[in-house]
Amino acid sequence: MILGKKSDKQRSTSIYEIYDKALERLEKKATGYTIRNARREDLGKVQEINRASLPENYPFYFFEELWSHYGRAFYVAESPSKEVVGYVMCRVERKPGFFRHFLVKSGHIVSIAVLEAHRGRGLGYGLMAYALKSLYEEYGCEETYLEVRVSNKPAINLYEKLGYVKVKIEHHYYLDGEDAYVMARVLP
Repeated sequence: MILGKKSDKQRSTSIYEIYDKALERLEKKATGYTIRNARREDLGKVQEINRASLPENYPFYFFEELWSHYGRAFYVAESPSKEVVGYVMCRVERKPGFFRHFLVKSGHIVSIAVLEAHRGRGLGYGLMAYALKSLYEEYGCEETYLEVRVSNKPAINLYEKLGYVKVKIEHHYYLDGEDAYVMARVLP
């Protein structure tokens, strides 16, 4: 059951258009910042960002496992001083599709965060653009999905700009009892 309908703009926006737009935004709003694949030595800082930015925290081995299996879709944002200030991590799953009624290769955006002092520069959009492109090109994913708190309006707005639609509600998804929207989009 799809909760939201895709607009014509969302339907026609490919990950390549999103990626190009991300590069433009980063050049204008995030001068000196870079987005690159995470390295093992970044994982401690990624865990720190996760703890500082999100109520859902993971043990170190979880970050390490996702990096070791899906590192080509695990990105960090680096400040001009070479400090890691944001990340996105993903995994690839075979599951029933949200848009097709058979098993598909799906890219799950497990977690994304940018330190508060570095927000508003397009880093979240950029991290997502890089991840979407890698999930499609490197892992052959046919769609992508994520969970987001129903109260997290800024994140929901970002995901909608990236072509995601709300496909269902997971009641009491988070440890504090808050519901989550499951949002998905077709790739590319």
